[in-house]
Amino acid sequence: MEEVYNRSRIALKVIKKYIHTTPLDASMTFSNMAGCRVYLKYENLQKTGSFKVRGALFKVYELYNKGVDGVTTASAGNHAQGVAFAAKVFKMRSAIVMPITTPISKIEATAGYGAEVILHGSVFDEAESLALSIAREKNYAYIHPFNDIDVIAGQATIAWELLEQLDSIDVVVVPIGGGGLASGIISVLKIVKPSIRIVGVEPSVAPKMKKSVEMKKIVEVDVKPSLADGLIVKKVGELTFNIISNTIDEIVTVDEDEIAYSMYLLLERAKTLAEGAGASTLAALISGKIQGIKGKNVVALITGGNADLTSIYRVIVRGLLKHGRMVKIYGYVPDIPGTLYKITEVIAKHRCNIVDIRHERSNEKMPPLYTYIEILLEVPSRKALDNVINDLQKNGFNFSTTT
Repeated sequence: MEEVYNRSRIALKVIKKYIHTTPLDASMTFSNMAGCRVYLKYENLQKTGSFKVRGALFKVYELYNKGVDGVTTASAGNHAQGVAFAAKVFKMRSAIVMPITTPISKIEATAGYGAEVILHGSVFDEAESLALSIAREKNYAYIHPFNDIDVIAGQATIAWELLEQLDSIDVVVVPIGGGGLASGIISVLKIVKPSIRIVGVEPSVAPKMKKSVEMKKIVEVDVKPSLADGLIVKKVGELTFNIISNTIDEIVTVDEDEIAYSMYLLLERAKTLAEGAGASTLAALISGKIQGIKGKNVVALITGGNADLTSIYRVIVRGLLKHGRMVKIYGYVPDIPGTLYKITEVIAKHRCNIVDIRHERSNEKMPPLYTYIEILLEVPSRKALDNVINDLQKNGFNFSTTT
């Protein structure tokens, strides 16, 4: 921990001219929801869209000074972009191995920094195996995403910024994937101000650090797909485990619904795009997973914004459904010409918008000469929806609602 602390001070001086000092802003909306004073650290506004560039820059800088002229790594996203960007800064060659399941947007972004991108394997472990082979064949240096002292020291520079930006910090909430960021934050804050409480957040589908800390040894967990794909690894590193297991105050988990809702709220209320991993800290706060924070100054790290747009679309629709601003109505109506026209006329009258509509004529529960209709609506208010349902009923159409 002390070594990370010392190296992080060097890292801050080295990488400062290549990165943004990202904003730390108070949020009244989320403070009211969480019952504490919430401050959001917007690392989604960082170069490459993620905090990962900090650790990559410091590591590549150290390798550059040792005469290394090529680097490689394995990553499905943010670490890949960070290494590619850092290699470009120091004019080094880079070969990045990404799983074949990586979204095209992240592949293109990584290649855009000048890296050679190789798609291999369906999971990180398979991609890493090829990256290590490339390192041996080409005499490149392999950069581990989290189990590396220089990478951790680079991520720790966020802690120094926090100390400059907010005089009184009570709690810092940090997402945990492999544990590099949490290890860095802990190594600085627990030395400078030991009273600061550090809370880690993991997706419930991959609680590898939480289980490892509980078992007092590194354990491998089975993982499932998650919106917080940046936090999905089967096991943590020895370096990160040794730091975190001895010093972190608490680790909580959040489920997919909580992550999705927080992504939606960050878009809706904070006007910021956060990926699932980045939104997980807010999810832990507003879901009540973290106790004893009433009236405290709590910093939530929004660690990245490189979200796949397809996922964002699904998150937005899910959020609109949850808030009742998008609603499905359904019913059985006479299968005769003009029926649909009358229904849409009523909907338009109350300023509701049809997003999607579906007919079904082959339903055994359906009365003869009727058809089943399901309509997805955008509604301005609950009152408008009630008026639509009532007016449809007056016109002889019985519709029900479902979310």
